Amino acid sequence: MSKELSFALSIARQAGDVALEYYRRGIDAVMKSDNTPVTAADRQCERLIREAIAREFPDDDILGEEEGETKRSLTATAARKWIIDPIDGTYNYARQVPIFSTLLALEVHGQIVAGVVHAPAMGDTFWAEKGCGAYKNGRRIFVSDIDDIERSQFVFGAPIRILEEGFWGGLERIVRVTYRQRAFGDYLNFGQVFEGKAEAVLEIGVKPWDLAPMKVIAEEAGGRYADLQGGSSVYTGSCLVSNGILHEQFLKLLGTH
Repeated sequence: MSKELSFALSIARQAGDVALEYYRRGIDAVMKSDNTPVTAADRQCERLIREAIAREFPDDDILGEEEGETKRSLTATAARKWIIDPIDGTYNYARQVPIFSTLLALEVHGQIVAGVVHAPAMGDTFWAEKGCGAYKNGRRIFVSDIDDIERSQFVFGAPIRILEEGFWGGLERIVRVTYRQRAFGDYLNFGQVFEGKAEAVLEIGVKPWDLAPMKVIAEEAGGRYADLQGGSSVYTGSCLVSNGILHEQFLKLLGTH
């Protein structure tokens, strides 16, 4: 395990402890200008992570949901960037739903090379490092080997965003051919695919901090990650993560080909 991944696991768990303190005593959320909720815990957790990065990796850039981007590197080509979502699933969090997590990823030369998803209320931590496999709570995990879409389980994010971004028809086609469809929410959607409990997950209308760790964990678990614009960026606001075997079939049904 690299120094960076060890650091990411440690600081994500520390942030999770802070989030749990607020969670157990009740949380007040306010709406930001983009109509998404934020709490004092979001801000405190991001500040904790940023300060730790500044101490351990003072030359690295930082991109976070609450405080935006901090540029420290001297040249763009040498940039290393930490991508932070202090509390992913703030709406759940504020309403005492335990499906929320701290997300942290490291991007080097434009590639996501390490990622951590720590869900303190559920007691789960996923992580991966490029070339080293994917893990949950210390156990190696793999995507499923199901190769028949009619036997597959499909997981998806907020239906309103799927509708607004023009993928409702694609969702309907997938619903008609897959065996089961679920919307667990936030990190748990992705976790179902990482562990081989579902075959694909669709997320639309999200941010890079929502997706960065998911990309490397999915790939290291043996799956595939794609945006819906023909690439594999975490910056386009959408993604399909699958077990790889059924990937092209899901993309075709969505209408991205």
